[in-house]
Amino acid sequence: MQLGSPPPHPSIRARAPVDPDPGLINEDIRPTTAGERRWSVLNMASLWIGMVVCVPTYMLAGGLIKEGMNWWQALLTVLLGNMIVLVPMVLNGHPGTAYGVPFPVLSRASFGTRGAHVPALLRGLVACGWFGIQTWIGGAAIYHLLNALSDGAIVGPALPLLDINTAQTLCFLGFWAVQLVVIWNGIDSIRIFETWAAPFLILMGLALLGWAWIEADGFGPMLSTSSAFAPGGLRAGQFWMVFFPSLTAMVGFWATLSLNIPDFTRYARSQKDQVLGQALGLPFFMLLFSFIGVAVTSATVTIYGEAIWDPTELLGRMEGGVAVIASLLALSVATLSTNIAANVVSPANALINLSPQRISFRVGGLITAGLGIAMFPWKLLDSAGDYIYVWLTGYSALLGPLGGILIVDYFVLRDMKLDIDALYRHDGIYRYYRGWNPVALGALVLGVAPNVPGFLHKSGFVAEVPPVFDTIYTYAWFVGFLISGLLYALASRRPPAT
Repeated sequence: MQLGSPPPHPSIRARAPVDPDPGLINEDIRPTTAGERRWSVLNMASLWIGMVVCVPTYMLAGGLIKEGMNWWQALLTVLLGNMIVLVPMVLNGHPGTAYGVPFPVLSRASFGTRGAHVPALLRGLVACGWFGIQTWIGGAAIYHLLNALSDGAIVGPALPLLDINTAQTLCFLGFWAVQLVVIWNGIDSIRIFETWAAPFLILMGLALLGWAWIEADGFGPMLSTSSAFAPGGLRAGQFWMVFFPSLTAMVGFWATLSLNIPDFTRYARSQKDQVLGQALGLPFFMLLFSFIGVAVTSATVTIYGEAIWDPTELLGRMEGGVAVIASLLALSVATLSTNIAANVVSPANALINLSPQRISFRVGGLITAGLGIAMFPWKLLDSAGDYIYVWLTGYSALLGPLGGILIVDYFVLRDMKLDIDALYRHDGIYRYYRGWNPVALGALVLGVAPNVPGFLHKSGFVAEVPPVFDTIYTYAWFVGFLISGLLYALASRRPPAT
């Protein structure tokens, strides 16, 4: 950890805005100062390790095995998707480091001082869903442990409306309450927690891999599991049918952070720290933990006779108190590590942006936690197909267009130059039409629209759509990113130099 306050790098142009409007600023969303820029390459990489090493990453890779891929096909898909999403991740991280502003404030440059609420709240809503999913997973780990220790004594009938039993509900709420402590302690506690949690999570992941290796009698049996369609992997035609929507889901998995990464890079000491930290932390450790998910899921076919893609269910099957307790600890730390960093900061900042004088980071975090419960997250994890093709691909159709607009605005139209004073004033160059930029909003709608029919079909809301819409939805993030980015570039006038 770097605890000093180094002088600002020449590329950093952050400063306090002059005469800002009170309704557009508070202590949580003002530009960061030189003394607050403590995040080094190690801190940025640790942040990513803490977010990557989590149950949804494991389930994502294991879900590809469940869908029919073999181990190398699944890992190739994961690696390629993360190399693609690293590009917008680093690009959107640049203005955060250069100007010290969070994602909602950056969005004011393209969407307007009031229009920025649209991308901020859309991103925040997805984060609330993820917060609920992670909290459900953490609660499920506790439930499976208690169920195993009590020999099934806590199993009971499902509660009306919730469709989960009383013990599951209490475990979910208990794990939810634990996270409020970290939220209450603020943003710097996240940096400290991630730095110390990262090595522990790597060791626990490797321990789980070692358990599977022993139980399955080596990597040979683990990785030779036949796929659901053909021995050794999908046949060529079947592979491409699964590969492309899965690749979109891989990109969609971190499409969330590729938007609000300025919320973290604003604390980086330099552009080098944010770029190298992300490049080291995201692709490699995503691949490593995905390999653990792929290998262990494949091993469960040998050990239990079926592919168990959900590690909380696997926890309930494992024998031996020490192994179960260690697994519970790893799942709990992994879930806390990812949930607080990835799924609280964004919606909290979005809510702060709505009313800076009334909402602080703590209040925004608590509201996020409440919405995470209200979204019934266990229903999003009903199956591997729903998780990958409805949830991940579905919200990538929404976030891809936002990413295209932000990147085009900052790099193409503004040549990486922002007016800090105007970002915090309603009468500056980012006021557009009464605080709203119709061009950005129109480009967003047109980028999302082609993917709506495919989403409605995949999610079961409509029984049938023309095949072309299913094909478009297969590439949802890419389609939205390109359409919105291109339309925004063509329809926007070049802003004045700032």
